[in-house]
Amino acid sequence: MTVFMGLLTVEFHLDGNDNLKAKRRVANSLKQKTRHKFNVAVAEVGSENSHTRLRLAVLSLSNNETHLRSRMEKCLEMMEAACPEKLADNHLEIYAAE
Repeated sequence: MTVFMGLLTVEFHLDGNDNLKAKRRVANSLKQKTRHKFNVAVAEVGSENSHTRLRLAVLSLSNNETHLRSRMEKCLEMMEAACPEKLADNHLEIYAAE
């Protein structure tokens, strides 16, 4: 049986943000909404000390690649719509394991 793992990385640029507390507020809200709606794992990666950059990684597993890809694309759309900040970059990778 093949298992597929989807890794979505999104990066937001937080214009005018000058403290980590405000960044954490945006990050926690976005992580909570994403976890609740899509039942995925979400973590902040690589930008923990930056005030103006928020990078999140979203991870999900499935036995169907098409379903996984669709879920991750819908996740990206929801995150972009839910966050008032500018989406700077995104990248989706799908891995297969036997």
